Amino acid sequence: MAIAKKAVVWGLFAAGGTLSSFIFPALIALFLLVALGFTPDGLQYEHIYAFAASWLGKAALFIVLFLSLWHAAHRLRVVFHDFGVRKDGLIATAVYLVATAGTVMTAFYLYSIN
Repeated sequence: MAIAKKAVVWGLFAAGGTLSSFIFPALIALFLLVALGFTPDGLQYEHIYAFAASWLGKAALFIVLFLSLWHAAHRLRVVFHDFGVRKDGLIATAVYLVATAGTVMTAFYLYSIN
């Protein structure tokens, strides 16, 4: 029996889209507050760094970035198809390699935060 790769890709796409739709509007609102000069206490550099340096913060950031990268990669693949680019194998390889590279770089960067 052949293993269906499509289910894995669609699962990552769906999870990334769902997570991004909940997380990114909140991040945009928080960054807008910071840009307007209303910095809440929890958004001070020391607090954000302490969160990113903890294992829970690293795990949360990794999951959000990992799923968002894979969602964006699959969405970009579909956009290329909608624009008439019919080299699906090449496009899929390229966008998923970029998502993989972004995932590895995210893991490396988060690991280096101490």
